[in-house]
Amino acid sequence: MTQPLSSLVVVDFTTLLPGPLATLMLARAGAKIIKIERPEGDEMRQFGPFVDGKSLPFELLNRGKICQTVDLKNPAETAKLRHLLASADIVVEQFRPGVMARLGLDYATLSALNPRLIYCSITGYGANGPLAHKAGHDLNYIAESGLLSLSRGGGDAPVLPPALIADIAGGSLPSVINILLALLQRDKTGRGTHLDIAMSQSTFALMPFALAEVLSGQSSPPSGAGMLTGGLARYNLYPTRDGRMLAIAALEDRFWRNVCAITDLEEQLRDDYATPAASHKRLRAIIASEDSDVWMARFAQSDCCVSLVHSVDEAISNPQFSALFDGKSILPLPIARHFSAGGDHG
Repeated sequence: MTQPLSSLVVVDFTTLLPGPLATLMLARAGAKIIKIERPEGDEMRQFGPFVDGKSLPFELLNRGKICQTVDLKNPAETAKLRHLLASADIVVEQFRPGVMARLGLDYATLSALNPRLIYCSITGYGANGPLAHKAGHDLNYIAESGLLSLSRGGGDAPVLPPALIADIAGGSLPSVINILLALLQRDKTGRGTHLDIAMSQSTFALMPFALAEVLSGQSSPPSGAGMLTGGLARYNLYPTRDGRMLAIAALEDRFWRNVCAITDLEEQLRDDYATPAASHKRLRAIIASEDSDVWMARFAQSDCCVSLVHSVDEAISNPQFSALFDGKSILPLPIARHFSAGGDHG
């Protein structure tokens, strides 16, 4: 089957995670990715684990790309890129605002050569504003957007998120989505565009409930007290007797009623909106009284939205997910499988 982006050429000036993951998604859809690296290489090459002397994180994020070393501080080498950029479909860059302009590789300059060019800039804070030139990483972006405040743990036990939220959900995914939208627009108008992807700003889309509370005039939810961040018994984590953890996400009443019935939670505690702390404390004690396999067998008897918290090792060996992996060579991506008309949708 012909890949949907097989005719496109992407010039990738990005490093580390946000941009490389975005261009990897485009590559998996058939685009030709030409990755421009500084003479010392992408910083991701420095991170292990290493296999045969190569950084596995780098290989996972950049497989299938054509890597070229260019000293962008050398005008002669930069000039050599112009022929490539004059015919490219997409540029993705991840420098601070103003850097590409100093190099003569900004959108205004390149679009004059190539009006169909789609130019995607990924930054921490956007092209404008008081923070535009501030250095930062994922943790900084979710801290300043307020997202981290919703579930940061207590002062004695701060909690670091298990995922690079701003990098991926605020950078990689919005970049791919907007590039695809820009391609549709180009089909209609014949012209490209400049996309300004600000990772910190994009994270606001990840907290609709908290934003709704604040915009309605309420205070920002305290850490761990929101509906989906620990404020309800029905949507929480529970240690078991054998040291494992259950994730109970029985948000709808029909699922929560099943959880209450299976755990024999007292009737007066089943309205966890009315008694959130007491309901959580009691259910925590109940779950802690049995081993995880006992609870999972009981919860399997009805729809409860209860899962055992798996390690990454357990997850990739799970038959549901193991087909996503080919040894260690494939980084699963949020790209749907394609089925031909009338084909097997199993």
